[in-house]
Amino acid sequence: MIAPVSAEQSGTAGTSAKATKTYGSNLANASMMGGYATSQQYFQLESYWNVEAVDLYLDYKATPLMQDEWSSVTLLLNGKPFHSFRPEVNDQEKQQLKVNVPLEFLQEGSNLLTVQGNIQTLKPGSELICWAADTKNSWLQLFDSSRIAVQYDTKPLEGTIRDFNVHFRGLDTVNDGKNAVVVPTNSDPAELEAAMYALSGLAKANPLKQNVIPLLELGSAGVKSKSAIVVVALYDHLTDDIKKLIKREDMQNKALLQVVQLGNTSALVITSDDAELLVRAGRLAANQSLLQQLDRSSKLVDATTEVETPAVEISKNVKLTESGDQLKGARHREQVYFVSMPGNRSIADASKINLNFRYAKNLDFDRSMVTVYINETPIGSKKLSMEMADRDHMALQVPKNLNIFGNFSVKIAFDLEMTNPGCIEEQDQMPWAFVDKESMLQLHTRDRADLLLDNYPYPFVRDGSYNGVAVVLPKDRDAYLYQSLANVFNLLGQFAQTNTGNIQFYSEEAGEKELSSKQIIAIGSYENNRVIQSNNEFLYFQFDPSSKGFHSNEKMSIDIDYGKRVGALQLINSPYDDRNGMLAVTGYNPEFYYLASQLVASEGLLWKVYGDGVLTDKDGAVRPFRFKEAAAPESPSIISDIMDRSDVLSFMVILVLVLLFVLVSLILMIRKYRSKRGRVE
Repeated sequence: MIAPVSAEQSGTAGTSAKATKTYGSNLANASMMGGYATSQQYFQLESYWNVEAVDLYLDYKATPLMQDEWSSVTLLLNGKPFHSFRPEVNDQEKQQLKVNVPLEFLQEGSNLLTVQGNIQTLKPGSELICWAADTKNSWLQLFDSSRIAVQYDTKPLEGTIRDFNVHFRGLDTVNDGKNAVVVPTNSDPAELEAAMYALSGLAKANPLKQNVIPLLELGSAGVKSKSAIVVVALYDHLTDDIKKLIKREDMQNKALLQVVQLGNTSALVITSDDAELLVRAGRLAANQSLLQQLDRSSKLVDATTEVETPAVEISKNVKLTESGDQLKGARHREQVYFVSMPGNRSIADASKINLNFRYAKNLDFDRSMVTVYINETPIGSKKLSMEMADRDHMALQVPKNLNIFGNFSVKIAFDLEMTNPGCIEEQDQMPWAFVDKESMLQLHTRDRADLLLDNYPYPFVRDGSYNGVAVVLPKDRDAYLYQSLANVFNLLGQFAQTNTGNIQFYSEEAGEKELSSKQIIAIGSYENNRVIQSNNEFLYFQFDPSSKGFHSNEKMSIDIDYGKRVGALQLINSPYDDRNGMLAVTGYNPEFYYLASQLVASEGLLWKVYGDGVLTDKDGAVRPFRFKEAAAPESPSIISDIMDRSDVLSFMVILVLVLLFVLVSLILMIRKYRSKRGRVE
């Protein structure tokens, strides 16, 4: 993985003047162990960049036992070698190498940088023809201070919705915080609902998941500094400068998506006179597949316009590779596949991997094997053989105790060992293994329904869709509130695989009638949100009615002043329907419930959030607690096991049908026999 660093003279989506900009990406740490080792990392180039130069700054440290004359490192881009060097070894902590990357090897989108190391620690004697390779002390460390610097200028804006979408979620735009979703001050519930659908879809497409796309008020100072914004508003709530650019007569019984230019800011305006159609247009903006098809500046949406994304398949057969994958070279070689699964789902019994593969016949079959891993945990291995080289197969059950939920990885690792490896010159194409496209993961899943932050974003996102979410807003709205909403829905949007779920917004006046069937997110303080105040007794960290801050409970002693300087996340059973949940994002004032919302702003922070109640302060301390008692594990019934396994269920249905057929046949035979006997008599 390659992470972004700050760009210099960074480009913006709304800037028309051409100027050279630099976008930097840091490489991840990598440890290359063994005499022959490889590290692969990807970096991205946006389609609207005119790339002028790419420089690689490689920070590394090699084993001090390395033999200089017999060791080397080769750099490859998209499989093509472009530079080789002999690593330096001295007393410094690390070395740096700067290399110009050839532009002709680059490609739009994803690019693969490969570092191949041949690190030898033994020097052959002059009388020897070959020698044994030493791998224990051979290593090369790549540091995360290594980076790729791309110098580029941006192509002119095309003015289409598709092109706007590409710029809005571009690496440089997101990294520099130059994009935002914008709503009117004191937005209507429909405007916020449509905006959250749009924000969710854009957050899912965001290449830098840790960077939150902000939610701003229309007309606020922060909007002017952005280069790409999505404006969601009923027509009457648009500013005059936007209204001048839109033809209202085109919107009769319709909603409109239109790209306009506001000074140096490019804007996608989503508007309508009808609240329901505005929400429908917001769902379209959450459908990346549709946005990528709109090669025009505007799109009208009516009640019949298809905007929904396809439904998510839960239990399914997952192909590991569409066309097959080849692994080249000797020794340890890996291929990793990523499998998408809703966050509330875990792998159930009867899930298995069917791996079809083939490999070269010039291996040392006494030492060659293939191993399958799930999330770096090995689940099975098989020894390779000459007889099966052209068509080998391995079927593995996924162990019950892996406790895998949400997205996960499947790694296929081949150990391709050669006979007398020290006497054979290393060749990139020899030996090889190939994973066939018939390789399949038969995936069965279970719902994880425990009301704990360990399972977040459940219950608000279930099976890839919003699960009837109700957001209760505080009495007073400010920038902290809008950014709290942005934090919450940036992360929820990354888990929402469809745009078909429901989000509704309510004022603090909402009661049981509105909230009884909902999964509730209540944001605010004791004073400015009546839903939080009226349900204070159900909170784990309760407010002191006199000080308005949190007070001590059975888990933690809280000083009266400290209780005013912390934010809290609390996931409780809904006070209006205990089958549902309520997430209280709370604090003494807006600054501190915004602080609490930051804990659920990106997936990278979720490891800090578990249990059902979490306190955080401005010093960065995060204190998670579990208040609900752990329920005794229930043994699944035979019926539930059968219902969870489609293969067994199908077998049972067929068995019942066969038994019915046999029973009917017996009855007919008996009747026939009796009728014959009656005629004889």
